[in-house]
Amino acid sequence: MKELVLALITGLVVGAVFKLLKLPLPAPPVLPGILGIVGIYLGGIIVQRLIDWFK
Repeated sequence: MKELVLALITGLVVGAVFKLLKLPLPAPPVLPGILGIVGIYLGGIIVQRLIDWFK
């Protein structure tokens, strides 16, 4: 839980700093970014389960 709160705070600070400096936000477009993160997470889970299954 601590990591989630720290990640959220860090994201808020970085977003605020970029906005104050009038820079584009360092994030991909919302939906493709979310799908990319979900894909990375699911890929890791699938590979770990395959490794465990073939042991």
